[in-house]
Amino acid sequence: MSGDADHDVCGMSMAIDVVGGKWKLHLMWALSASPQRFGEVRRLLTGVSEKVLSENLRQLEASGIVHREIYPEIPPRVEYSLTPLGEELAVALKPLEDWGDKHRDELLGKTLASVV
Repeated sequence: MSGDADHDVCGMSMAIDVVGGKWKLHLMWALSASPQRFGEVRRLLTGVSEKVLSENLRQLEASGIVHREIYPEIPPRVEYSLTPLGEELAVALKPLEDWGDKHRDELLGKTLASVV
């Protein structure tokens, strides 16, 4: 019997492993509309450092969520886009975004109340 521990991990844990962290969901949002260059993504995601952005893009690429395309130009142009797996994940995450939009005011009120 091959009791692989990997097969016992629930789907939610697998998904959170892929998109966990502060920036990965934001990155997926930025790439969901169209392929983007590194600088374009950085401008869309206010507050992320180049180092963190680069690390997160590499992790999403390693997970098969993001594709990195290098164009043979001088200087080289690199674009990032969602893979079919990443596009499917973005569709699955859309209800979460909708929920956040729907409850934005209520959630912001609770967040601000807990700070004061």
